[in-house]
Amino acid sequence: MNRRTASILLAACLVAAGGCRPGGVTRYDVSGTVTFAGEPVRVGTITFVPTKGNSGPGGSAAIRDGRFDTATGQRGPTGGPHTAVITGFNGKVVPGLEVEEGVMLFNEYRVDVDLPKQAVVQDFEVPASAKVKPTPPPPPGRKA
Repeated sequence: MNRRTASILLAACLVAAGGCRPGGVTRYDVSGTVTFAGEPVRVGTITFVPTKGNSGPGGSAAIRDGRFDTATGQRGPTGGPHTAVITGFNGKVVPGLEVEEGVMLFNEYRVDVDLPKQAVVQDFEVPASAKVKPTPPPPPGRKA
């Protein structure tokens, strides 16, 4: 299972487990921008995973052209401490590549954020140091 699929499954589980139910928790919309090395992330996901005693639920949103909004999919998180888990791709389809979103720009990036109990705009900058490192070639005489 690739990283993107695992992130999406995690987000779906968090959303399904927490859900909005009568007498349940209140979710808040989070929107903003995601950049990588100063440029907008073309395609990706952002998932808010509750941390430090926050019982959730979390939330998630698709990143398109550097922007995200949890209101679009009605998947806003609760307020309080979360870890934002961000994936990003260049958006250029490569024939024969397993991922339709193109090439992964950076390894799954995580950053802690304390979300207020209200709708909020929260921007994220993924540093250039998070760039995907090329896989070294196999030693001579061994197949990849």
